[in-house]
Amino acid sequence: MPKERVLITVKTYPTLSRKYGETVCTAGVRADGSWMRIYPVPFRRLEETEHYRKFDWIEADFIPSRSDPRPETHHPADLAKMVPCGHMDTHDNWRERRELLLGKAKVHDRLEPLFDAAKANTMSLAVFKPAKIRGFIWEDDEREWDADKVAQMRDKTRQQELFSEESWRETFKLIPKLPYAFSYQLEDAEGRKSTMQVLDWECGQLYWNCLRRHGDEQTALEKVKAKYLDEFGQRDLHLFLGTTQQYHGFSKNPWVIVGVFAPPYQHQLEFAL
Repeated sequence: MPKERVLITVKTYPTLSRKYGETVCTAGVRADGSWMRIYPVPFRRLEETEHYRKFDWIEADFIPSRSDPRPETHHPADLAKMVPCGHMDTHDNWRERRELLLGKAKVHDRLEPLFDAAKANTMSLAVFKPAKIRGFIWEDDEREWDADKVAQMRDKTRQQELFSEESWRETFKLIPKLPYAFSYQLEDAEGRKSTMQVLDWECGQLYWNCLRRHGDEQTALEKVKAKYLDEFGQRDLHLFLGTTQQYHGFSKNPWVIVGVFAPPYQHQLEFAL
């Protein structure tokens, strides 16, 4: 099968899977602007020397998923051969990123077509431009991973069943669970209001970094809010949306925020004749 190149734009905070251990949902766009979800990717794979960052091009043989019905979901034929092959930087006021993600990829400004597309199983990843950000909130969440799920994964590790063919999975470690769920409150171009959870890796990592720096949960939460509401609010904010497999196809709104794209505004000079 021919290799494909994908620009990684989405990396979510790790979740636990009985079958795959700690996994990260990664997604990105091809050179033509079409989306691909790459799942599963073990979290520890991202800590290897060949890990990839957001806005890295990666190349691999990808196979459409048989277990995930969402149309964009693929998995690498050989995880070890999924390697970075370039990086798209922010040179020239983010020109290349803008051309691909806001030009070739379709930008949506209405939620209703996204709800309809998920129900029809024709779309599960999208770029969305909110007309208005009304707020950024957090809610208490479970502070520990599900004990039964963790126990099952530890058993599989001891039995060498969990990614047993790869030496870097021999020692099972657990990333801390986020104790809060973060969400944007927004409106679309038609004034439709929605609250969408932010599952972006960087949001969770920002919380932990601020907690280590300030030693206080409330201060850390306010710092995250300042970044996502105040700082990103001064930029050309777009959201990468994805549906959750559990609710895709039948939930009224299965969409969550899996990434944030916030380039600076482009200021155009107007000359009076």
